Amino acid sequence: MARENFNDLQAFLLVAKEGNFTRAAAQLGISQSALSHTIRGLETRLGVRLLTRTTRSVSPTPAGERLMLSLGPRFEEIEAELAALSELRDKPSGTIRITTAEHAASFVLWPKLAKFAESYPDIAIEINTDYRLTDIVAQRYDAGVRLGDQVEKDMIAVRIAPDLRMAVVASPSYFAKCPPPVTPHDLAGHRCINLRLPTYGGLNIWEFEKDGHVLKARVEGQWTFNSSPPMLRAALAGFGLAYLPEDMATAHIAEGRLQPVLQDWWMSYPGYHLYYTSRRQSSPAFALVVEALRLR
Repeated sequence: MARENFNDLQAFLLVAKEGNFTRAAAQLGISQSALSHTIRGLETRLGVRLLTRTTRSVSPTPAGERLMLSLGPRFEEIEAELAALSELRDKPSGTIRITTAEHAASFVLWPKLAKFAESYPDIAIEINTDYRLTDIVAQRYDAGVRLGDQVEKDMIAVRIAPDLRMAVVASPSYFAKCPPPVTPHDLAGHRCINLRLPTYGGLNIWEFEKDGHVLKARVEGQWTFNSSPPMLRAALAGFGLAYLPEDMATAHIAEGRLQPVLQDWWMSYPGYHLYYTSRRQSSPAFALVVEALRLR
């Protein structure tokens, strides 16, 4: 295919990834109509339809799916090699995209990368928060962050945080109306603040451990959220018990705004790990980010 058509192929890959012409056009810095014209021209030259368009979504046809699977990794390899050329510059540069959950973004990535960014102004960092177990290859992220036991075996994993312990807390105003639970079984009589997980659409199960015995509890309450910061706000406001990473509650416990319960049962998990595919090792900017995040 002629070299001048490479931009058409990249435009197609972006539309297929986003599933939306408007978002893809915004990223490319062109109008939606211009992008639609580009895709139609590509389909005409190839003699095959690549995208199925509806009023609400865009999805690849079988031919488009084949083209995505074939071209996507090749363009990623080209981008990685171009990024590696920054070794020839005085300062590494490029954009590093990381997907992670909100807690890791706030309590692990931000404290470390805020200092890092001051030293490397030519390295741009994009952090997307999502509780989904994102496929970083399909979504074209450079890396993801998950708890250690959630990282797939074919990924390179670098530990970036100590073990994570989950705390159960509520406000003193809540306990003024309800006696604190003594065991996890007592949670059935309490109002609990739930977290809905997007990957499976279900509510997060509260896990506990004591003397080697693991106990899982399904809890109920008036409030359900899809991220942890509003759960913390609801607990501070006296709406019930919250199951949160301990470091989110530490300062509030010290200042008396939250009261911990069931401490003997709090569960620990392998700490956060940065994970990525082997081909990301070729980028100097990415290597610097990895070292900045590595747990020491």
